[in-house]
Amino acid sequence: CREKNIPIRIGVNSGSVEKEILKKYGGPTPQALCESALHHASLLEKFDFTDICVSLKCSSVRDTVAAYRIMAERSDCEYPLHLGVTEAGTERMGLIKSAVGIGSLLQRGIGDTIRVSLTADPVKEIAAGKDILKALDLDSTGPQMISCPSCGRTKIDLIGIANEVEQRLRECDKPLKVAVMGCAVNGPGEAKEADIGIAGGDGVGLIFKKGEVIKKVPEDILIDTLMEEILKM
Repeated sequence: CREKNIPIRIGVNSGSVEKEILKKYGGPTPQALCESALHHASLLEKFDFTDICVSLKCSSVRDTVAAYRIMAERSDCEYPLHLGVTEAGTERMGLIKSAVGIGSLLQRGIGDTIRVSLTADPVKEIAAGKDILKALDLDSTGPQMISCPSCGRTKIDLIGIANEVEQRLRECDKPLKVAVMGCAVNGPGEAKEADIGIAGGDGVGLIFKKGEVIKKVPEDILIDTLMEEILKM
């Protein structure tokens, strides 16, 4: 590995902790995971190999976060940390657990690489990872969409429009914040930080940029008009 400049990842999870460490801590606690990882790091260090990254994963979000926080605070570990919640579950719950675990650590400045683990198409893991980074403003590649929940003022198919806009934005690589808002009364003001957005009315919709309305168009061409405006930006 040294000759070929290949790093080694030390991956510890709750099912791989050594028996003597489990006995010491009474189970696969966050402290036990950290001690196991540092033990394995010391084995590589004996051969003067330090091109290492460390992974500490549990199926429990709380234990995962605690383990990484302990490791980040230890002065005897200066290695990059690879974040993830293992065995997180199917797409719905796995996304939630991964976003909470990975996101809370990144928000604290902990972590260097990430892996979202889902019992789903692996392509969705990559998309989820990118979305977590975008939500934390750590990834500026491509657009980020914001949208409001439906309420009594909504007079358009907000859910359908938001889903279609999100789908069509996958073809866009511009680092824009795009808003899809349910009503023309509050929409432009609430989403004035967006680079561009749409707000629904009664059969019509507004196109706005940075909170300022630039067009009023029929609802049936609202999405097409939005995409045309994005192409001009």
